[in-house]
Amino acid sequence: MKRIIVFASGSGSNAENIIKFFNKTKTAKVVQVLCNNKEAKVFERCLKLNVPCSHFTKADFFETDSILNLLKEKADLIILAGFLWRVPSKIVDAFPKRIINIHPALLPKYGGKGMYGMNVHKAVAENKESETGITIHFVNENYDEGAIIYQARTAVSENDTPEKIAEKIHQLEQSYFPRIIEDVILEINE
Repeated sequence: MKRIIVFASGSGSNAENIIKFFNKTKTAKVVQVLCNNKEAKVFERCLKLNVPCSHFTKADFFETDSILNLLKEKADLIILAGFLWRVPSKIVDAFPKRIINIHPALLPKYGGKGMYGMNVHKAVAENKESETGITIHFVNENYDEGAIIYQARTAVSENDTPEKIAEKIHQLEQSYFPRIIEDVILEINE
């Protein structure tokens, strides 16, 4: 059984979905959630699900090897679920094709620094896109530039507000993210 560590920065709805999904399988288990935001709702979700959730600082992540050492000890796979910091190359190098992120747009459109959450949905609405979606991809040292694993699409109507687009994206994330993670794990095991 593979061990997953999830990184989160906010509410943790994707982290919760992933934890619940893998609680029902023999493929993998979320052994810990790491969060860079002390106020994040993900702590409450993890408490209810009985999964350890720990806060860490920029220094832990970028300046020391404390997070890298924890990952090497406890993780086979790393999942970014609403995590907003760029992953340092020392972690990327230690986990090649073992760090997966989800982005709320069809990359390469609307990717890069600052393009997350409502920023993406507002840009999609303002540019009158006819479709948007999610991109699940491997992480490299640049924002949203790793190899694409999977994309799911949804139509956007001219009346869709950024909030409506966010709802559509959330549904795609909840439906696809855990299943695609499991597909990657099954490929690793082959």
